[in-house]
Amino acid sequence: MELAHSLLLNEEAYNQLGGFQKAEFIFEWLQFLEKLLPVTSRADIRENQKKLVEQLTSLLNNSPGPPTRRLVAKNLAVLYSTGDTFSVYQTIDKCNELIRSKDDSPSYLPTKLAAVVCLGYLYKKLGRILGNSFTDTVGNVLKAMKNAESQGRYEIMLSLQNILKGLGAAAIPCHRDIYKAARSCLTDRSMAVRCAAAKCLLELQNEAVFMWSTDLDSVVTLCFKSFEGSNYDVRLAVSKLLGTVLARALTSKQPTASTRHNFRRISMEEVMELLGTGFLRGSCGFLRASGDMLKGTSSVSRDVRVGVTQAYVVFVSTLGAQWLERNFSAFLSHILDLVSQSHPKAIQNQMDAIGCRRCVSFILRATVGGLLGEKAQITAAKEICQAIWKLKKVVDAAMSDSNLETRITTTDVTASQHVLVCALQELGSLIHGLGTTAAPLLQDSSTGVLEAVISVILHPSISVRLTAAWCLRCIAVALPSYVSLLLDRCIERLSVLKSSPEAVTGYSFAVAALLGAVKHCPLGIPHGKGKVIMTVAEDLLCSASQNSRISLQRTQAGWLLIAALMTLGPAVVQHHLPRMLLLWKCIFPSSPKDLETEKTRGDSFTWQVTLEGRAGALCAIKSFVSHCAGLLTDEVVQRLLPPLPSAVDLLTQLSSIYKSYGNSLKTPSIVYRHKLYELLAVLPPKTYEGSFCAILKELVTDLTVPDSQIDASTFLLPPLCHENDLLLLGPLLQETDHRFIEEQLLLGNSIAGGSLEYDPYSIYEKVAKGDSVPKPLPPVLSVISAATRLFGVIFSHVAESHRLQVLEQLLNSIKQTKGSRQQIVQLNVVSAFSTSLKHLANCKGSLGPEEVRRSALTLVMGALESNNPLLRCAAAECLARLAQVVSDSAFTAGLAQVSFDKLKSARDVVSRTGHSLALGCLYRYLGGIGSTQHLNACVGILYTLSQDSTSPDVQAWALHSLSLIVDLAGPLYHVHVEPTLSLVLMLLLTVPPAYAEVHQSLGRCLNALITTLGPELQGSSMTVSALRTSCLLGCAVMQDNPDCLVQAQAISCLQQLHMFAPRHVNLSSLVSCLCVNLCSSYLLLRRAVVACLRQLVQREAAEVSEYAVALVKESREDFTPDVNIREIGLEGALLGLLDKELDQRLCQDIKETLTHMLTSMAVEKLSFWLKLCKDVLAASADFNTVASLDTTQEEETAKVDDASVLTSDSDERFHPFSNPRWPTRVFAAECVCKIISQCENAGSAHFDITLAQERKQRDSRDDFLVLHLADLIRMAFMAATDHSDQLRLSGLQTLLIVVRKFAAVPEPEFPGHVILEQYQANVGAALRPAFAPETPPDVTAKACQVCSAWIASGVVSDLNDLRRVHQLLVSSLVKVQAGKEAQSQQYNESTSTMEILAVLKAWAEVYIVAVEKQKNQSDAHIHCLKTANSAEESYRDVTSSASGLLDLVQTDLGTLSKLWLAALQDFALLTLPSEYASQLPAEGGTFYTAETIENARPHYYNSWALILYATALWLTSTGFIVVDPDEGVNNLSRPVTPTTMCQDSSTRPLVKSPEDVNTDRFHLILGVSVEFLCSPRSDAAMENIIACLRALQTFFDVPWPRSKIGGDQELGVELLNVLHRLILTRESPDIQLAALEVVRLILFAAQEHVKEKRRSAEVDDGAAEKETLPEFGEGKDTGGLVPGKSLVFATLELCVCILVRQLPQLNPKLTCSPAVQSGKHLLLSEDGSRLVAAALVILSDVPAVCSPEGSVSVLPTILYLIIGVLKETAVKLRDGQLPLTVAASLQALKGLLSSPMARAEKSRTAWTDLLRSALVTVLDCWDQVDGLLQELDEVSLLTAITIFVMSTSPEVTTVECLQKRCIEKFKITLDSKDPLVQYKCYQLLHSIFQHPNKTVSYPYIHSLAPSIVGKLQETEKAKPENAAELQVIQEGIKVVTGLTATAEEEHRAHLVACLLPILISFLLDENALVSATNSAKNLHEFALQNLMQIGPQYSSVFKKLMASSPTMKARLESAVKGNQESIKVKTAKHAKNPGKSSSIQLKTNFL
Repeated sequence: MELAHSLLLNEEAYNQLGGFQKAEFIFEWLQFLEKLLPVTSRADIRENQKKLVEQLTSLLNNSPGPPTRRLVAKNLAVLYSTGDTFSVYQTIDKCNELIRSKDDSPSYLPTKLAAVVCLGYLYKKLGRILGNSFTDTVGNVLKAMKNAESQGRYEIMLSLQNILKGLGAAAIPCHRDIYKAARSCLTDRSMAVRCAAAKCLLELQNEAVFMWSTDLDSVVTLCFKSFEGSNYDVRLAVSKLLGTVLARALTSKQPTASTRHNFRRISMEEVMELLGTGFLRGSCGFLRASGDMLKGTSSVSRDVRVGVTQAYVVFVSTLGAQWLERNFSAFLSHILDLVSQSHPKAIQNQMDAIGCRRCVSFILRATVGGLLGEKAQITAAKEICQAIWKLKKVVDAAMSDSNLETRITTTDVTASQHVLVCALQELGSLIHGLGTTAAPLLQDSSTGVLEAVISVILHPSISVRLTAAWCLRCIAVALPSYVSLLLDRCIERLSVLKSSPEAVTGYSFAVAALLGAVKHCPLGIPHGKGKVIMTVAEDLLCSASQNSRISLQRTQAGWLLIAALMTLGPAVVQHHLPRMLLLWKCIFPSSPKDLETEKTRGDSFTWQVTLEGRAGALCAIKSFVSHCAGLLTDEVVQRLLPPLPSAVDLLTQLSSIYKSYGNSLKTPSIVYRHKLYELLAVLPPKTYEGSFCAILKELVTDLTVPDSQIDASTFLLPPLCHENDLLLLGPLLQETDHRFIEEQLLLGNSIAGGSLEYDPYSIYEKVAKGDSVPKPLPPVLSVISAATRLFGVIFSHVAESHRLQVLEQLLNSIKQTKGSRQQIVQLNVVSAFSTSLKHLANCKGSLGPEEVRRSALTLVMGALESNNPLLRCAAAECLARLAQVVSDSAFTAGLAQVSFDKLKSARDVVSRTGHSLALGCLYRYLGGIGSTQHLNACVGILYTLSQDSTSPDVQAWALHSLSLIVDLAGPLYHVHVEPTLSLVLMLLLTVPPAYAEVHQSLGRCLNALITTLGPELQGSSMTVSALRTSCLLGCAVMQDNPDCLVQAQAISCLQQLHMFAPRHVNLSSLVSCLCVNLCSSYLLLRRAVVACLRQLVQREAAEVSEYAVALVKESREDFTPDVNIREIGLEGALLGLLDKELDQRLCQDIKETLTHMLTSMAVEKLSFWLKLCKDVLAASADFNTVASLDTTQEEETAKVDDASVLTSDSDERFHPFSNPRWPTRVFAAECVCKIISQCENAGSAHFDITLAQERKQRDSRDDFLVLHLADLIRMAFMAATDHSDQLRLSGLQTLLIVVRKFAAVPEPEFPGHVILEQYQANVGAALRPAFAPETPPDVTAKACQVCSAWIASGVVSDLNDLRRVHQLLVSSLVKVQAGKEAQSQQYNESTSTMEILAVLKAWAEVYIVAVEKQKNQSDAHIHCLKTANSAEESYRDVTSSASGLLDLVQTDLGTLSKLWLAALQDFALLTLPSEYASQLPAEGGTFYTAETIENARPHYYNSWALILYATALWLTSTGFIVVDPDEGVNNLSRPVTPTTMCQDSSTRPLVKSPEDVNTDRFHLILGVSVEFLCSPRSDAAMENIIACLRALQTFFDVPWPRSKIGGDQELGVELLNVLHRLILTRESPDIQLAALEVVRLILFAAQEHVKEKRRSAEVDDGAAEKETLPEFGEGKDTGGLVPGKSLVFATLELCVCILVRQLPQLNPKLTCSPAVQSGKHLLLSEDGSRLVAAALVILSDVPAVCSPEGSVSVLPTILYLIIGVLKETAVKLRDGQLPLTVAASLQALKGLLSSPMARAEKSRTAWTDLLRSALVTVLDCWDQVDGLLQELDEVSLLTAITIFVMSTSPEVTTVECLQKRCIEKFKITLDSKDPLVQYKCYQLLHSIFQHPNKTVSYPYIHSLAPSIVGKLQETEKAKPENAAELQVIQEGIKVVTGLTATAEEEHRAHLVACLLPILISFLLDENALVSATNSAKNLHEFALQNLMQIGPQYSSVFKKLMASSPTMKARLESAVKGNQESIKVKTAKHAKNPGKSSSIQLKTNFL
């Protein structure tokens, strides 16, 4: 194929190829040429033009296939337009010649067609350059059309369209001729020709004025004719033509003078009249009404009506949204008039009426719902409301007249019904779509929407009453705040008007519909409503028999209400269950005898009521079983069963009752049957086993002797076929945008589809799509579908012997019927049997013995050769399921063999299609059937069938079957891939485009082949690349196919290829193809486009986006997308599409695509994305007539601020998004949140304004989020103040995120302020509306969260500014205090729980922050006092804000604390396990009611943690001292506070002692914490765990709770165990640190407790001897610790856990393993170090809790761990810093060694031994020979030794061998080369030398002092080089000076004599001083200073020395004199700054 890539055709390579390969080669070359020509230079083209033209024209004679001829034509056209045009006429002549040829043989046809296509493209591209040649050409082409067959006519029409496009106005002379030709083609018998003609006429009307002026009427009539017998594509094309022409006629300006005389302006009314005629009378013309029309028998054919309906939509869409807004009322009245009584023919029977209503609804939905923005929709809704009021008046007049003699007018009443149904449906759908943005519409009293709808509920027609109820349901779903209100109103009217039949049914429908809406309203309805409705329903049922006039209505209404009530779910229903079961029991006779007596009594009316009632009861129970599965306990099921047998009995008697009482019982008995079948299908089959036979008998009768002669295949069979197989049956069964109206064409003429009045019980059921009305089918049909479903269930449960009888009975009944009736029976039977196979396969059952199989097979084989394609499809699926259930390979092979034989012999289309599909289906259920020969046979037969060009149907089915086999045979198919691919390509290149179904099947084959090849397609071998090229070729052919579904296939094939071999798919051409089809009118194509985009952007979002924009910039003339990609990019285009698209699946895909694009590109294209979101959100701002702010309670300043925020920059510029709907705006707000989180991951510059500005200056292309803060706030504000509640929630969420992320960003221009501060007015204004009284609770709850975040963020420091937001929280608190009785009865009680808890949580957060700030500042204050006094003033400013914040909270703290405690107590009750349910308070808690307990739980889980923390803070702040005086009489509505834990009010003691109250609170807080920490759910938020641990920390910070926990050891142990478990399960260092802090406090509490006991014991036994004191602490006298009981043991466990997790080397079990031993020292992370340090602090405190014996038993462990940490982490760091863990271990060591237990007489000796061993261990650390020495930090180990020496009693370290080793270590270290180490060593020795005990210090002094002095003497020669060496010398001098001071008199003189010469040697003379280095100067000063001190101290020695050495004296004197002045200054400085390095202080303070 690579040889094909050249400018000229490589003829040499071409001639070597075989027949079909030539075609492929040519196509590849032409494709390459198409891409090459536009980019080749003109000179090159001219050079090769002659040869190229020859090659291309010669191809015309080669009979090219459709795709090839199109490419030849395109290339010729491009060639001439870029090269020379002189030879073009020859080419045109040649084409004309080919067309004129008389050769009519089929083989010559492709050449003719190619010539036709060629002409079209040449004229399209070159247009008027071709001068007048076109008249001959057009004439020639039209002449050829006269005897052309359908392919010819098709191509000629398309060619003429191209010619017209190219020539424009120049073609006027030919317009009439073309028009005539196209007219005849528009009613052609070939559908493809009709489509082509419609396209041609659409092009023609651009210039041909006559089409929309003089000939308008005939064009319209022609289009109507064309609709007759049309298919979906034709309707789409012709409706587009018709709509466009009419729109053109309406908007055209005055034409030119020449045509004026016969031109008249046409008005909108006339245009509508024309369309209306088609809708009402079809295509039989205007006045030429034929005879049957006059007789009133003919009705309009449905396809015409559906076509006209689509034309209406095209007409309005073409004129645009603005036109519709202006002319809406005229348009509405015309549309509604279509179903009014003025045209009785259109609605002469119910089916027609339903069809027309659907069409009208569709027109309104597509125009009003699709084109208008929210504002215009509200206006439209008002218009519709006006229309309803008008009709209402007519009805009222008629009804009031009816009591006079004029009864005739009732026809008016029924006449208005259809108009009302359409108006109400549209009103409902409109409001449903508007959601909460429709609130202003409903509040507008002048329109009176609710009044209008409710007034129509009393309409005499049942369908109007039902639709009105449905409309109310839509209103309720859109505006949840109306649900309760509407329910109350309807129930109230129902009770008042109980005696009017219309009112009873109407209002009961309304109540049922509203109950159905509740599950769509998350806020629910008050729980008590269920009780009210149950009472009303009972009342209706009980009073039904009182008045026979309305007993039927009352019975139906009662059961309807109960059935609807069941949808509220178990929580509501369980309270009414006993009453409902009683009613259920009473409605059926209790024994067969009673049923017999019942039959003898009564008349047809009482039977009607009885059946109606029983059907209702069945329906109610079905509803109960479906919606309350949780309540179906065994006991309930037992109570449900008794009436069932008698219900089945009645079923068997129905036919005889029906015979006795006549026809009026027909419908009720069918309905009863239907409801019983439906109920039985959802009950477990074993509950009615006894009735199987009776039911089966009835089912068989229903299926084989159906009441109706209606072919129900289109709704029975599709669910039983596989969805992929349905594609074979054409677009009718596929999803399209017109599905709603196209459905009626599916169902055959006798039925128009479902409608609400067929089954009122469906009004409360869930519908498939949100706003579309349920469409139950007529009872006659729905009973059949229920019967097939139930048959499936029962057949799979009956005995196998019984199955045989049933199957034979079914087979016989098929044989006995004839004709169309036979087909209906066959259809019913096959669907029933197929359902039963489905059930058998699911429960893995077997079918039965051989005979059963045989009968089953006969049944299915019969259907496989049915004339109905849908039945064949279902039968093939059924056959495969049969094989699956039998699962016997021999049986399966037999089935396949039958099909093989049939296919070899049969010649008829029916059996060939059926059996070929059967082969594919067999593979679907049984995988690759195993034997390869079977596969070979299958493939061979299907190859042959797919090339049968005589029948496209056979080709399509065979190819589809082949695609299944390719897909399912898996790797077995590899051998066949190449031949199959060649076959597919050959067919793609040769099958005419008109056979779209063949192309679609080919597409599926190609897709399956690509999947089979999979990742192999990436390979580079010859065969693979050949296969890949073929796949790409196939895709290219399909992309050029005119059929949209084939293009969709091409896109999904390319998507697959892109997945497997991304490098080989040309992304830019794929993206351009996707952009072009983004707004296609075919739903499936749009879905394919978006699905493909979704995949592409996951990998290459940026490239896709760039290609899309580049494509629009190149913008070829044939690409004008509906979406403005140039301005807003692909992302904007997708957002626009999301706004207009109605298909849920497509919307979901668009959202995912956008989300992927956002995650990969938002950070790079930040401004672009933010602008997109802002445009979408701002587009609605005009609608938001400035959010209604209630500023009255604010001071004036606030008003000014907030108002200025809202008057935004309302620039009236063009918006890329006009009026986006609220869901799109919500999505945009969510995108903003995602953008923020993306930026957070991208880097800190996005949240740091100084850094961002710097980087922006460096590179202006950089962009940072913080620079767009104003936009973020503006967007959040716009969203938060919208009318839509959903959007308000998203806006508040965005605001919350912005506040949290930017709170800490400082404002560089005003130091000390933060960047968010300037937006406080915006934040206040955004929050205020959320606290208005009518705001829904979920919005208020969210706003509370934002308030607390805002106050807590510390953005605003000025209290007056804070007060404005604080005030909002205060107002909420007032609402909370009112208690739950004062709550509005609008929503479910759990919503008030949600709101109250949100308020309490918000306050808790504020309080926590206030306390934390104050704590931090008091710490800072103490710190300030330490450092300087000047800081006093600045401290005051800072505290004012913190304490101010605390003051703000303080005022309400009394109330808050009670509420918090109450909430915690509620939470504690709710967390009790279910077995304590009986102990819960019957009326619920403080903030929840007993009934809504389940709904309330999540809200408590959401907020308890912060409330707990706040409560703990409050309790500790009062120090547990304050107890409210009014604790007994609380001001809550029901005083359930922690003081009255679970007690009944009567038994409560009047006053509790403060101690009891505190103990209760202590246990409440501890209980809640432990319960949570014991087993935090894996999804428990980190914040909750941290808050809980913080609460415990605060709690144990004060003495009282500590005394409780210290005194209760079990409690302490339990808490420690819980914390241990938490540490094991949560990795987060924050959690672990917090837990360790709690452990420390618990240990501290235990310590205090032990101390206290010891103290009191000492006080009591003051006189007694100390010896006899009892020992307190763990371990008593034995030293034993009991695991599980011992606090110490638990603490140790926990610490070991932490230490070993961080330092596995500490685990003795591990140390032996090689893995650990070889490891070098690990440097821990910062978090790890902090954890280890915290654990060590705890360890060193442990002995204090033990008795002396106990301390001895834990000491080894503790020492092992502390020294282990020291050993493992003592590593040298670069800067000489000590690692945190080392510092901590030294600190712990010091704490441990100075423990009093070391001195206590009982434990002293044991401690001494152990401590010696520990010292040996430390000393041994040095002796590891592993070469680890170099990195071990000697200093840390020396420090440890020093600690041992200094802190223990002398007997530990003065043992000679130990002392020697210690001194040895010091010696080695003194000789270290590292000055730092030397320096530290001197420091440590200094402290040892100072040890008060001589026995300790002397050995060290003797051994080490000489070498120190020696070292110092050496430095006389080598002066210090740097600061470090200088430090060493200084420290050495300090050591010797110190020694001098402590030495005894006789040695002192000697020491001074050593020291002075050294010091004097450091002095410099004046000249040397000037040139000396810094360190020499410093040394000089240091020496001088020391000399000045030593001189006076030891004057005698000093003088002696000076006298003996004159040089020294001279040196000293000169130094003293020379630096007198500077010395003064320097000494002052030195005094101020004693330490040189802070790290030194750290290291010495261990001692």
